[in-house]
Parts: sequence; structure tokens; C-alpha cells
Amino acid sequence: MLHSAVRMKIAVIGQSLFGQEVYKELRKDGHTIVGVFTIPDKDGKADPLGENVTEWDLQTRLCAELNVLPFCSQFIPMEVIDHPKHGSIIYHPSLLPRHRGASSFICCLGPHRTLIHGDEKGGFTVFWADDGLDTGPILLQQECDVEPNDTVNTIYKRFLFPEGVKGTVEAVRQIAQGKAPRITQPQEGATYECIQKKDNAKIDWNQTAEALHNWIRGNDKVPGAWAEVDGQKVTFYGSSLANSGSTVNGQPMEIPGASRPGIVTKAGLVLFGNDGKTLLVKNLQFEDGKMIAAAQYFSSGSSAAVELTEEEKAFAVWQSILTNVSQVEDSTDFFKSGATSMDVVRLVEEVKLQASSCQLQNEDIYMNTTFHDFIQMCVRKLRGEDGEEELVVNYVEKDINNMTIRMPHQLFINGEFVNAEGEKIYKSINPNDGTVICDVSLAQISDVDKAVSAAKEAFEEGQWGKMNPRDRGRLIYKLADLMELHQEELATIEAIDSGAVYTLALKTHVGMSIQTFRYFAGWCDKIEVRNWLSKPRKRETLISSLFPPVRVCAIVIPWNYPLMMLAWKTAACLAAGNTIVLKPAQVTPLTALKFAELAARAGLPKGVINILPGSGALVGQRLSDHPDVRKLGFTGSTEIGKHIMKSCAVSNVKKVSLELGGKSPLIIFSDCDMDKAVRMGMSSVFFNKGENCIAAGRLFVEDTIHDQYVKRVVEEVNKMKIGDPLDRSTDHGPQNHKAHLDKLVEYCQTGVKDGATLICGGKQIQRPGFFFEPTVFIDVQDHMYIAKEESFGPVMIISKFKGSEVDDVLRRANASEYGLASGVFTRDISKALYVSERLNAGTVFVNTYNKTDVASPFGGFKQSGFGKDLGKKICCCFSVAVVLIYICFMYIYI
Repeated sequence: MLHSAVRMKIAVIGQSLFGQEVYKELRKDGHTIVGVFTIPDKDGKADPLGENVTEWDLQTRLCAELNVLPFCSQFIPMEVIDHPKHGSIIYHPSLLPRHRGASSFICCLGPHRTLIHGDEKGGFTVFWADDGLDTGPILLQQECDVEPNDTVNTIYKRFLFPEGVKGTVEAVRQIAQGKAPRITQPQEGATYECIQKKDNAKIDWNQTAEALHNWIRGNDKVPGAWAEVDGQKVTFYGSSLANSGSTVNGQPMEIPGASRPGIVTKAGLVLFGNDGKTLLVKNLQFEDGKMIAAAQYFSSGSSAAVELTEEEKAFAVWQSILTNVSQVEDSTDFFKSGATSMDVVRLVEEVKLQASSCQLQNEDIYMNTTFHDFIQMCVRKLRGEDGEEELVVNYVEKDINNMTIRMPHQLFINGEFVNAEGEKIYKSINPNDGTVICDVSLAQISDVDKAVSAAKEAFEEGQWGKMNPRDRGRLIYKLADLMELHQEELATIEAIDSGAVYTLALKTHVGMSIQTFRYFAGWCDKIEVRNWLSKPRKRETLISSLFPPVRVCAIVIPWNYPLMMLAWKTAACLAAGNTIVLKPAQVTPLTALKFAELAARAGLPKGVINILPGSGALVGQRLSDHPDVRKLGFTGSTEIGKHIMKSCAVSNVKKVSLELGGKSPLIIFSDCDMDKAVRMGMSSVFFNKGENCIAAGRLFVEDTIHDQYVKRVVEEVNKMKIGDPLDRSTDHGPQNHKAHLDKLVEYCQTGVKDGATLICGGKQIQRPGFFFEPTVFIDVQDHMYIAKEESFGPVMIISKFKGSEVDDVLRRANASEYGLASGVFTRDISKALYVSERLNAGTVFVNTYNKTDVASPFGGFKQSGFGKDLGKKICCCFSVAVVLIYICFMYIYI
């Protein structure tokens, strides 16, 4: 909360859930909201911004010091804009001066013009309102990458909504503190957009496939890109760029003006650009509002009605939503009765509450707009008659974090959730309060053997080993899409199971996991055969190098990033065509089991993925020893890594990759950007509660800035909010489990005993759960235990060095048995290059930290292990190199 001296009286003008969140955050910051001005939603329903606001005296608007327009589709008179002391600021969902104009606000998802124009960068701007059309000075601006198949919805959920709320609130803070800039907008690059309406959303078919894709996704869902098909307007939704190299089989659809007829396939409607390339459209909507899957265009009216039981007839959730309809009939149309997109979300959630096995998507509602069609669709899903094989899941359900999470808790073997041998179980503990989340099946040796057998059969006898790599990639893409659909649930499970702060879990634990699967899905068909000609002994010889899968791979992952570590290893393993038996950390099994459910629902064949919660001594050891496992990937401690390496060698000399411990040095020179060095130094140690393999285990700070740096760090530590990881304002959650908390206490006691100076922290926080104070040590000498050993917790170890002794600080930084990561902060590029080239680490960060990317290899050397995660080369780690040699007797010239 802000200091009382910088609180302001604010009027909020706008609408939508975005406006509601900004309103809530401004109140949390201590500002007084003297007025909220919004508009009623369709059919008189209150807009979300106005739902939780009590009545106020309209005269209070006169005392507002600032107007905040977080999302406003209305034109506001200038006398209102200019009245407050500080004027008005506006959130705009594009990077001004591009895409000025009212069109940006017609769709609540904002960035449709960014997509229509094919911009590689999107983002938002908070600017000072003036009498122009989005021409006022810029206060704050943030950008994001635009992915090739992004939609307005994905950009909104990933960036514009969460970061836009934070950015708007941050802009208000800067105004309150008198630090807000007024940056004149450049004229170069300025564009003005008209209001996007249905009439001008007609598709011009004389464009490339990419331009058609951009037009369709940019107009999805409002107002909807359309074309005339068979004499009526048809609107196209759910576009993605397709692989133009493959043959398209299906039924042709004549489209006036198109360069070629579209083709209705099992995957959807394939459309052709004037460049011969293709895109795929998922859904179509007719003039009467009826939406269908594009794949069903020629068979949309062929389904026979299902005879309903009395109990099924009672499955009615529309009446509570359509309050303006006196009686819901079979012919009642959801949207024609006044329902909005928000009501679609509510309906999906209401159905989940009434029948957890009926998992609907928003598109299901748009495709079944009458009550008759809707109820038929739901009943077919409940009966398992919707063409999908039923997956039986014995969920543990919890109402938490404003949602109902459903967690599988049994072993996942050969496509089924099953109990462990002998019904063995153990308890998964919530580190926030020490309570039991649920009982989890505890795998035994016989379960490992069953899982390995299932994985072997899935590769040798099942469709996975015979599948075209492109089809394999499609399944992995689908899995990533399902993970994105369930990202809030996955992040919530990750938070309660591992103690990760929810916002970090959503962005990093889950967000990077989704990115990883999408990245490696694209590599499935790019693991190439390499051919070359040789002329040994004067005879032409053709040599081919192949990279077939290893076959059955075992993966053992740690507890600090349960889902992300799973993704880093599993995605590449699947992309290479292998099958998997995975052991999650015993203390954090739940996101891995939820992942197994999503993998099954994505259509991955039985036996391809098997998940075994259990102990390392039992499950991990058996996987290391098993003769049918041909590769083992492990992330964890150096001690266990050595044991695994030995077991793998003794058993069947299986391939091994190890990502082990670290004691990463971070060198901070006096010519650094102090603000950034403090901020990133804090992140290098306290990110994810210090439970981070690349955490800076030791900071070397130049003596001339040492005291200033320590003072700044301690000030920032004291600002950190420690608490419930599901609280959005929490900075620092609980440590993962009790045994680790106890080790941290002992670690700090050893530091004090050895003579290091404890500046702050060092103790367990006296409250329920496994909370440990962020800790800072100074005066740490090279011989001390805490200077050499990893804490794997929120403990900052600071040592001094002299700026004239660069080689000496490099010697000290490299005097470690570990070599996972390192970093340097300096404005001197020559010094940065000199130091980074001499640091013995797999990753060197320069003027940043913790910045990993799915396309960049990750791993270390020395006792930090060998082998890499991420990047294209890792696919070879899950493959074997086979060389074929042919003596050429004949040439064929083409």
C-alpha cells in the first residue's frame, strides 16, 4: 500500500472485468475511489466494473484528482477529461502511435488490429488524455511478442489483461509520486484505424495465406471475418497457419472469389491463399447464429436426437443465467435471449459444477445455441457418446482460488489411472499451512515394471512408434493447447503443492511449460536424415546418418519446478518419438498427474506417457536398473546424480543426462546500473523462494559499492510480502517441504558459526506452514561452508572484491566444483566479454539473470552434470545415431 502522503482521490471511468481489476488494485494501493462511471451491459445487466461498487454521491466526481480510464469504449467530454488536478490517463491496447482510433476498443480483447496488420510486436500504452484521437503524451508502455497463431484472446489472457492491470496501476503510482513522464508521441509510424464493423470485415480472398489468417484471427470473435458461401454469409473462426507441404484430402467447398475451393477435412476447413499456401479454420457460424465445427459443414444436420431420461431433462442451467426469459423452451436461443460472452464463461463453469465429467469449451456453446442442441450435446458427452473414449478419473476436488480444481491422485499407467500395488498411498502436504491436500498412490517396483512394459509395447506394437512425425507434432500441439486451456488450474495446483507464488506459477511454471511443448512440437518433422558421398578405395559410397528414437526413456524430476521440469525433458523426448516413464518428486506429484490426464485427452496413445509418484530409493532406483529403459534424464542433487549414473552403467549402459547442483557466482562491478543490479540481484537469489537450480549462490560485489549495494538490498528485502502463495500481492511463499526448511535453518546457523555476518533473516517464520525469512549474509570468506555449498533457498551470500583484481575475482568465482550458471553486471562491454568468456559455467548472464528461453540450450558441466535441456540439439539426446553405408553400383540422374 502507498504511503498516505501519495494517496489520491480517483474517478474510474470505463467498463469490463479489466476495469473491475484496476478498480480493485487501486483500492488496495490505498487510493480513494470517489466515483465509478460505467455503462449497463446488454439487456440491462450490470457491467462487471459496477457490480461490486456501492452507491456514491454523484457530486464526489468534482473532487477527483485524477480520472483513470482503464477500458472505455465511450467518448468522454473534454470538460470531464480536464477537470481533475492531474487530468486523465487512458489505457490503450496497442503500442501508440500505431493503431490510434476507436477500433481498438470495440472488441474487449483489444489487439485485433495488431493481428490484422501482422505486427510482430503487440502491447499496451498508458497515455495522458488530450483533445486528439489517442495522441496524448505517453506515460508508460510495455510490449510483447506476437506468436504466428496468436488470437486476440491468447494475447489478452497472456499479456494485455494481467500486465495491463499492473501497468495502469503502476502509472497511477508514478503520478502519485510525481515521477510520471509525458513523452510526446512520434508522428513516424502513426496509424489511424476505423471502427471495425461487420460490414467491413468481409474477407478479400486475393491475399496470401498469412494475410487471410491475420484478417480472420484479427476479427475473431468480434465482429467476425465473413464471406459468402452457398448464398449466405458465413463467419470464420479459429484460424491457424497450416503445413502447406502435405496433401489435403477432403470434400471441396466452393467459395466465390477464392483462388481455390476450400477443403473440408477431419481437422477443419483448409483455405488457400493466392500464394498457394494454406490455413486451417476450426469453426463456422451461419447468419442465424448457429456455429458448427468446420469439419462438420457437410454433415451438420445429420445427428439423430438422443432420448433423454428424466434426470437428464432436469440438467438445466440456462434459467439462472437468462433471467429475462420467463421459461426456457427447446427453441430458446442463448444469444438471442441476451446472453453475452461473459455468460458463455459462466455457463461452462455452471456445467462443470453440475457434472464434472462434462468438460465444455466456449466453442461448444457457440455451436449449440438453442437449448435443445445444447442439452443434446451435454448428454452425449455425459454418456460418452460424443466419439471420444471415456477416461475414468477419480478426482480429488477442491474449491480454491475462485475455482474448482480437479486433481487425479492415482498412478497413470498405460492410459489409465490405477491404484498402486497393495493400495499403497502417502499424503501430499500443502506447504502454506502444513495440511494434507490428498492421498496419492505410492508406486512399487511391480508398478514400475508395468509402466515400462506399457511404454515398450506402445512404441513397438502401438501407433506411436509408427506415427508420422507431423502427426506426432499435431498431438503435442494439441496437448499444449489443453495445458493453456487449463493453465489457471495447473498454476493453482502447482501453488498448493509446491508453494510457488500463483502469479509466478502461472507465468513461469505453467507458461514456460506450454511454450516448451509448442517449441518441440515444431521439431517433430525436422529431425533429418543426413546423406553424403564418399570415395574410399576409389569406390563411390553413400553414407546416411539416421536419428531414430531411443525407445523407452525414464525421467526423474525435482520438486522446485514440478511442471516445468517435466516439460523441459518430456517435450523433447516425445518429439523424438520415444515413450516415457516419469517419476515426479514425491513431495510434488499433483501437476504431473494432471498433465497425464491432459495428455490422454489430447489423444496421445496409451502407454506413451506413464507417471509414477513414489520414492527415489524405490521407483528411481528401479528405473535406473531396468533393462528395457534405454535413456534416463535426471534433474536433482549431485549426490543422487552420481548414484544414478553408476546404476545406469552397471545395468545396461543406458544413456544418461544429468542436470545437478550449482553454486552460481554473480559478479557486480562498480560501473553497473545500480538499480538493475539490485533488482536482478534480488531476483537471482530470491526468485521462486530461492528454490532455483541457477540461483546466484554467491554474489561478489566490488568494494567501492559494497555498502551501498547491501543497504539497497536490505531495504528491498524488508518490502517483500511473505504469505499465502495464492494471494496476488504475495512476493515470497513457503519453502517446498519441512525437511528442506530445516536444512535452511541449519545452513544459516553454520554460516553464523563460521563467522559470516547475518544482516537479516536466517530463521523460520513463526506461523503455520514452511516459511523462511529472506536472508542476507555479508563478510563471507572463501573457506566458509556457505561460500562453497548450495543453500537452494532464499539466502544471499555477499563477498567483496577489489575492482583492480578482476582475474582474482574470476579465480574465486570459478573455485567451485559446480558450473551451471553465472552472471556479471557492468556497463563496460570489454569487461563483460572478458569476464563472461572466463567464467566456467554452462550459462552466463550479462546485466540480467534468470532469463532462459525454450530455444536456448540449458545445462552445465563439472559436478553440475552433462547433457542439455531445451534447444534443438536436445532432440538428439533422446535419439541414437545410426550410420548406413551403401556401395553405389548405379546412379540415377533426375
